[in-house]
Amino acid sequence: MEDLTERGGDQVIPRPVGWKPGGPAPWGHLTDAERHVDVDRLLRALRNAPPPTPLPIDDERRPSAVLVPVFEENGEAWMVLTRRAQHMRNHRGEVSFPGGRQDGDEALVETAKREALEEIGLDPATVEVVAELDHLVTISSGAAIVPFVGILPGRPAQLTPNPDEVELILTLPFAELLRDSTFHEEQWELWGADRAMAFFDVVGDTIWGATARILHGLLTLVTQTP
Repeated sequence: MEDLTERGGDQVIPRPVGWKPGGPAPWGHLTDAERHVDVDRLLRALRNAPPPTPLPIDDERRPSAVLVPVFEENGEAWMVLTRRAQHMRNHRGEVSFPGGRQDGDEALVETAKREALEEIGLDPATVEVVAELDHLVTISSGAAIVPFVGILPGRPAQLTPNPDEVELILTLPFAELLRDSTFHEEQWELWGADRAMAFFDVVGDTIWGATARILHGLLTLVTQTP
């Protein structure tokens, strides 16, 4: 059935001149049943995944970590994201996972949990970190990011956005992200070559950049689509 819901948000997308439409969603050929994701399916995919691809960290690039909080509701996996506050210096209004820069010598997994507590009030004691995903570097700021997947015991009841950093807390089911009407790809010329850029147009927001890259990698992993 065609999805007539208005999608996308007013996030500022700095498209280069000459950008082109990209290819279809990797999971576009799957049936609805094949796109159904629960926590057990996610955990199986993460257990069978290859080790994450690391990135070199140096004095010029202090690493950051983000948490991908996942919970199950009515047999379906959901995730928690945030919309960054409009007064932020960088990435204002963008959808992201809770996270931030490493504090001193703390372990990066602890960075992810600490930032989730500071940004949305997520109790770290309720988070079971089950996987580390591929590391990535943001295009705009060159920040090195290490994502961690954390399983929650259920939908978190007491989340509060920190107004200094977060405008809104979003919860999205995997099924929403895997809809044909949600995903699109664009080809951008960056550093002298065409590069595929992933976008997720959900109701009220457009997810792009590093967060979309994390989502794209996680969704292709769990649906086993290259």
